[in-house]
Amino acid sequence: MITVLAGGVGAAKFLQGLVEVVDPREVIIIGNTGDDIDLHGLHISPDLDIVTYTLAGLHHADQGWGIQGDTFHTLEMLGRYGHSTWFNLGDYDLATHIHRSARLRHGWSLSAITDEIRQALGVVPHILPMTNQRAETKIVTDEGVLHFQEYLVQRRTEPAVRGVVYEGIEVARPAPGVCEAIQKADGIIIPPSNPIVSIGTILAVPGVHQALAARRGRVVAVSPIVRGATLKGPADKLMVALGYEASALGVARYYGTLLDAFVLDTLDQPLEEPVRRLDIRVRALNTIMSGPAERQALAKAVVEML
Repeated sequence: MITVLAGGVGAAKFLQGLVEVVDPREVIIIGNTGDDIDLHGLHISPDLDIVTYTLAGLHHADQGWGIQGDTFHTLEMLGRYGHSTWFNLGDYDLATHIHRSARLRHGWSLSAITDEIRQALGVVPHILPMTNQRAETKIVTDEGVLHFQEYLVQRRTEPAVRGVVYEGIEVARPAPGVCEAIQKADGIIIPPSNPIVSIGTILAVPGVHQALAARRGRVVAVSPIVRGATLKGPADKLMVALGYEASALGVARYYGTLLDAFVLDTLDQPLEEPVRRLDIRVRALNTIMSGPAERQALAKAVVEML
């Protein structure tokens, strides 16, 4: 069994390759819910949905989020009524959020809802939210404290970052199956997700970091930063704001003793030796997943490193 700690777009791409080189029934995904937000009276789980839609073959590959061929008539009408429309929600996508929100109101756990959605969309790997409690990632900026989605989507990462807060995380508990998926895994993969607001949020759930630390010899991470920048998202800005170098080496230092092995891009090959000095096995590969062949090659190489 392989357990994957997953954020959004980068993790989803990697998982596409992974389920093509290993038995998808042997994959368990622990998804980040720190990005979850309530809008228009609906509970939205962006990272869980990106992963689910991608593995279901429904995702909009060009934009990285949402559903291919979706329309936005509902959002347009909400705008006419004076509602904020900065967070693009397509009509098919809204059906997922309506369903999730109705189930939550009737007392279902986020875990149970996530599994129901997974099965309805024909996704084979199990997907577990990191917690069933609400824990929101907030970005401390020069303009005040913003929900991560406000910082990322509404403000387009423009405000200067002063810190990151995982609000409510101290009273959260790992969702059922999360720690067991780490403890029983033959290997654990941290794909090229944002270390601070995707993986860091999962690790902040009480008990998860400890469970992962106990499996150090089984953990491989892939850097989301290539030549000092991210292909998508603000990982580089957030790393610098929290005092880490915006580089593959900075990512390796952030995960530190949790890792047995680390993958950086071939363009960052000069950083291999500094990573080795952290007592982490390292390999330089093409981590830019531009198509199916690249996704599969990266996934296969990472599995071999386990």
